Amino acid sequence: MRKSIFILLIVSLLITCKSQPKIAESGIEILEPEFDVVSIYIIQADLVVTEFEAVIRVGNPNSFAMELSSITYELYGNERFWAGGVASDNLQIPAESSGETRFKFTMNFINMSRPLLDDVIAMRQVNYRFKGQAQVKPVISGVSAFEVDFDCSGLSEVKRRAN
Repeated sequence: MRKSIFILLIVSLLITCKSQPKIAESGIEILEPEFDVVSIYIIQADLVVTEFEAVIRVGNPNSFAMELSSITYELYGNERFWAGGVASDNLQIPAESSGETRFKFTMNFINMSRPLLDDVIAMRQVNYRFKGQAQVKPVISGVSAFEVDFDCSGLSEVKRRAN
């Protein structure tokens, strides 16, 4: 009996955490894009400030293309705020496929936590959390642009970018 209640509780949590499809004015069901950090590259390392580039994959589960026009984001490394801002890059994402966008950010070693600094210097994996909002426009007539919230986390290697 307890096991059944536990399983029902887990299933209900999974259902409520998953994004529900949007229904457009035209009655078309729209699934929200999926965000993931692919990699974090060191571009320029100086004595105090280091410049990075993050590569973000945006998946489109829909049967029509989508256009992503801007992302307002916060990036955390090892549970500490790392960077935030707005990336305004028009990204065309084909139907049932994915696309990648890149944005640059800096890290000031004076303001950074020691464990994150150590992981970056050693080029180890960093626990990241990437969250924010994106402006999305389905490329289909009669459907207007909308904002989608995202919040993803995982591990990403810190790599030196090849020239």
